[in-house]
Amino acid sequence: MRYRFEKFDESLKEALQNFKTLMELFQSLVLRTNGDVERALEFLRSMQAQGYIPEDWDLDEFERRLENEEFVRRTPEGRVLTKKAERTIRSSSLEQIFGNLRMGAVGGHPTPHEGMGGTESQPERRPYQFGDELRNIDFSDSIMNSIRRTGLGEFDLGEQDLTVLETDHHTSCATVILIDVSHSMILYGEDRITPAKMVAMALSELILTRFQKDSLDVVLFGDEAMRVEVKDLPYVGAGPFHTNTQEGLRFARRILERRHQANKQIFLVTDGKPTVIRLGDGRLYRNVGGLDPIIVNRTLDEAVMCRRRRIPITTFMVAEDPYLQRFVQQLTERNRGRAYFTSADQLGSYVLVDFMENRRRRVR
Repeated sequence: MRYRFEKFDESLKEALQNFKTLMELFQSLVLRTNGDVERALEFLRSMQAQGYIPEDWDLDEFERRLENEEFVRRTPEGRVLTKKAERTIRSSSLEQIFGNLRMGAVGGHPTPHEGMGGTESQPERRPYQFGDELRNIDFSDSIMNSIRRTGLGEFDLGEQDLTVLETDHHTSCATVILIDVSHSMILYGEDRITPAKMVAMALSELILTRFQKDSLDVVLFGDEAMRVEVKDLPYVGAGPFHTNTQEGLRFARRILERRHQANKQIFLVTDGKPTVIRLGDGRLYRNVGGLDPIIVNRTLDEAVMCRRRRIPITTFMVAEDPYLQRFVQQLTERNRGRAYFTSADQLGSYVLVDFMENRRRRVR
């Protein structure tokens, strides 16, 4: 077979790089516009008109490629994302948020005891025992034991020389990401809902591709709580809602009570105080002025209920108000969970680190 090499076309390389950059911008804008393709494309043209995108970048060609590569499709109402696009955005979220962290350490849910059945090796060694799996034998260490015992004259590897790698025993995990979609998530000039959506998409992609025995559910809460499918996340937006944290926790708990996984956990992403609860007669009780003791106590009661069901709550607080942090500390103490006071741009890393840590212990 013969190959003919010709001069590399620099313009082709530049065009590919331009398309990649435009695609990254487009995906970010699609998330910020809650899946509105037409608005995202309008923003791209506006950015070019303002000089943020070079004039010679052909946006008409970019839009044609989006359709030709089946990233968007036309409908009577306008262009919309395809299923391929939804999958690509999830993968991009995973790469963007978690790409810089060591993925090799992410793996099952080790319980506190050691023994057979694990897939993650530990640095400790111990003598071989009948029933240990052959794949866990450390042959390098075993051979050295044989040499120490018999010397270099004659190689004689016996059972007494064998050592095995200690492994953690792994379990599966059921996770609910509970996302606050109240109006405060887009107030004060900071978009907090988009990073929350990206975290949910990234975690879902991680679980779907690497941890098929796990389950992930996404629940949104404002005045009410509702479960959404992973495919619907690009289209989620914050609304004119108050914050019914009690209902969100209750909804998440009931989902987890139906899951068969050994470990269960709730990741709560919020930036505001609870302002709504549902009373016993079904009516909503609201108070947006400060921390209402009735609302707070009902919310804390639900945190206790989760603790009794062995469901820890990890709260990611994307706000810095001291009195709100005190409420989160109360919720954490009642549930015996954990809390992180973080920012929207660091949310992804915090969630992954905690997700990995939760895989290393069994809730008792």
